[in-house]
Amino acid sequence: MSKAVFIHGPHDVRVGPYQPPPPRNDTVMLKVAAVGLCGSDLHYYKDGGIGAAVIAKPFVPGHEFAGHLVNDEPALGLPRGALVAVDPNRACGQCEYCLAGHANLCPKVEFIGAPPFDGAMTETIAVPSELVVPIPQGFTPLQAVMLEPLGVAIHAIDLAKPRLGESVALIGCGPIGLLILEVLKVAGAGDVFAIDPIETRRDFALKLGAKRAGSSVKDIVQWSNGAGYPLVIEATNSPDGFNDAVLAAKIGGRVVLVGIPDGNSYTLDAAQARRRGLKIKFSRRMGHVYPRAIDLVAQGKVDVVSMVTNEFALDDAPEAFRLHAEGAPGVIKSLIVP
Repeated sequence: MSKAVFIHGPHDVRVGPYQPPPPRNDTVMLKVAAVGLCGSDLHYYKDGGIGAAVIAKPFVPGHEFAGHLVNDEPALGLPRGALVAVDPNRACGQCEYCLAGHANLCPKVEFIGAPPFDGAMTETIAVPSELVVPIPQGFTPLQAVMLEPLGVAIHAIDLAKPRLGESVALIGCGPIGLLILEVLKVAGAGDVFAIDPIETRRDFALKLGAKRAGSSVKDIVQWSNGAGYPLVIEATNSPDGFNDAVLAAKIGGRVVLVGIPDGNSYTLDAAQARRRGLKIKFSRRMGHVYPRAIDLVAQGKVDVVSMVTNEFALDDAPEAFRLHAEGAPGVIKSLIVP
């Protein structure tokens, strides 16, 4: 019998005994090395679900994770003990969306760590072998875990298509926002103007190359002399995130929404968006981006390590959820380390 972190409902996280599903012919066993605490995990914690993905029974979260192979896996060309990352998105591969190259939008997806599919905040887990991502020697578990959120950032930039030297407004400097900032710089974007209500995050954005970092959308509007920016990327948990992105956008500009709002609803001044004639895209999870994520980390082009501010033992996971939900000062990214 193993143990795991369970979300029972809003603001109710407990650690208890867990019997992981037995391995199948198409799965491999991993000893979990580390799990990232993601914004979507916090939505399950605060709201009890995200849209139709509602917690109906105690549920094990965790989709950003890495682990060590319990056995030799000749089919994967990997020995026992090898450190691997995992793509949590098991799409059906047969629907029109998968066949069009949009596996991240598959309506039949079995996503590890989204209800009703238990995640990796446990000691051992069986994962489909097709989801295992081999990583280069020398990677740490921390780097391997952060490949998944980095993949989300890469996918967002793929949708945004920043132009060379183009100024960008970034709404939100949590872990995803900070990774988006780093990928924007790699992609050749110009000055990035960022906002976040938490000072620690603003300071970190400046450290990673933001031109300026303020606390509200009023700062971003002022910096542009009221004109707005041609590209705005939103990565917050705020119901006001969409509206703030609109207010930061230039007439005819583009907006990419990456964040998930608390309460699953946005507030929006429709006239502001309509009169600007904005092009708006919603970003969901990621495409086939792990190879690029690995290369960015291996080449030192993206720093995924320094934003990990906290590590918690499995038994201390309830405290990790509480601190993140309260926006505790100094906390940016936390890992659960079984």
